[in-house]
Amino acid sequence: MDTQPPPRDSVSNIPEYTVGDLSGAVKRTLEGAFGRLRVRGEVVECKAYGPTRFYFSLKDPDPESKAKLNCVVWSWSPGRSGVRPENGAEVVATGRLTTYGDRSSYQLTVERLDYAGEGALLARIERLRRKLLAEGLFEEGRKRPLPRLPLVVGVVTSERGAVIQDIRTTIARRLPRRILLWPVAVQGPGAAEQIAAAISGFGALPPDGPVPRPDVLIVARGGGSLEDLMAFNEEVVVRAAAACPIPLISAVGHETDTTLIDFAADRRAPTPTAAAEMAVPARAELLDDLRQKALRLGQCLRARLRESRLSLARAERGLPDLPALLGRMRQRLDDWSERLERAPADCLRRRRAQLDHATARLRHPREVIAARRGALHLRMTQATAAYRRVLARRQAALAGACLTPGPLAALLRQDRLRLESLAARLEGVSYQSVLARGFVLVTREDGTVLARAAEVAPGARLSLGFADGVVGATADGPRPLRRRPAGEEEAPAQGALL
Repeated sequence: MDTQPPPRDSVSNIPEYTVGDLSGAVKRTLEGAFGRLRVRGEVVECKAYGPTRFYFSLKDPDPESKAKLNCVVWSWSPGRSGVRPENGAEVVATGRLTTYGDRSSYQLTVERLDYAGEGALLARIERLRRKLLAEGLFEEGRKRPLPRLPLVVGVVTSERGAVIQDIRTTIARRLPRRILLWPVAVQGPGAAEQIAAAISGFGALPPDGPVPRPDVLIVARGGGSLEDLMAFNEEVVVRAAAACPIPLISAVGHETDTTLIDFAADRRAPTPTAAAEMAVPARAELLDDLRQKALRLGQCLRARLRESRLSLARAERGLPDLPALLGRMRQRLDDWSERLERAPADCLRRRRAQLDHATARLRHPREVIAARRGALHLRMTQATAAYRRVLARRQAALAGACLTPGPLAALLRQDRLRLESLAARLEGVSYQSVLARGFVLVTREDGTVLARAAEVAPGARLSLGFADGVVGATADGPRPLRRRPAGEEEAPAQGALL
C-alpha cells in the first residue's frame, strides 16, 4: 500500500472561493432550494426600528429544542403584512430564506405574519394576569403617590451591568440621595425568588433601625427577550410588589416591554433612567421652582404693602382735624354746662305756668257733683214715667185676654187635664205606692235588690224596706214553698205590683 502523501500540486483541484463569492453561492443555493416558504414559531427578541421595520427571531415551539431563525420585516403594514410582531406570540411567517453576508448567517425575509395560536409564555402570563386581576392586585385604588423628596432610594437589580450605573448617575445628577442596593439575579433559575425576597426585605426594615428604610423602591432590569424578563412575570414577584409598604417603581426592560410587575407597582417607568428621574426631582428644577415661588411671594408682599399704604392714605384723608374737633367739643361742653345750670329754674317756671293755666280751666268739685246729680235725677224721672206707661199697657192687655173667652182659656184647660193624667200615671208606677199596699223591698247591705230566695245565703244581712222605713234582718236560709192542702180554702189573691 502506497503511503506517500499526494503531490503538493494535487490540492489545486479543489475550487477556491473568495469570501464574497462563497457568500453569494450560499445565498443563491438557499434561495434556489427553498424559495418562498412558511415557518411556524414563537416570536422572541423582537426589536422595532421605526413603525414599519422589525428584527426578531422565531423560536421552535418544542420546549426541548433551542433552534432559532432570524427574521426581518422591512416594510410592515397592518393590511398587507398581517399581525404586528410581538414577543411571545406564536405566529406563521411567510417569506423567503436569504443570507446576511456580513455575519455569515441566514435569515427569513418576512412578507406576512399570521397568528398560529397563543405562545406558551404569553398564555401563561395571561392566565396569571387574569387571576391576579380578579384578586384586585392591579386596582388603581391601591396605587400610592411617590414621596416628594426621598432621603433614601432602594434599588433591586443586579450589581453588575449598566442599570445600577444609570440609576446612580441619574440620581447624582438630579439630586444626590443615599442609594441602598439589594443585588439579585434578574434572570435565570431562582431569580424570581431573589427579587421577591429583596422587595419583602426592604419592606421589613424598621423605619428607625440601623439600616435606613428606603422612602421609595426601584425594581429595575435592562432590556431582553421575553424569556429573559420572565422572572418579573412570576406570581411570587407580583405579590411581593403588591404587598410592599414602600412606594414602588418598576423599570423592567425597554419602553415596549411589559411585565406583570408593572401592573402591581405604584408607578411604571419605561427605562431604569426614567425610574430614577421619577424617584427624585431635579435639583435645578427645585431651585428654579423655589426662586419662582420666592419671586411671586415677594411680588405678592409688595403688592399687599402698596394696597395697605393706599388704604392707610385714604383713611388718613378721611380723618377729621383732631385739634379743631377737640375745640368744638370743648365749646359744646361749655355751652351745655351753662345751659345745664339754667335748666332747673327754667323747667320750674315752665311747669308752674302750665299748672296755673290748667288750674284756671278746672271746675269746683261741688259744681261737678251738682251737675251730675241733676242729670241723674232727670234720667230717673224719665225712666220711671216710661216704665209706668209700658206696665199699664201690658196690664190692660192681660186683663182683656183673661176676661174674654177664647183660644187662651181652652189651651189652659187642655194643659191642666194633661198634667193631671200624667200625675196619676206616675203615682201608679211608683214603688212607694206598692210598698204602701204591704209589700217589702229586700236588699243586701250594699243596696243591690234581691228578687229570688235562692240568691239569699244563710246568715246574710238584709234590709227590709217598708213604706214608712227600713228594718234590718238576718236570713235563716231558703225554705221550700208550702203548698196548700186539698180542701183548704184558697187565700184571697194578692194584688199585682203594677
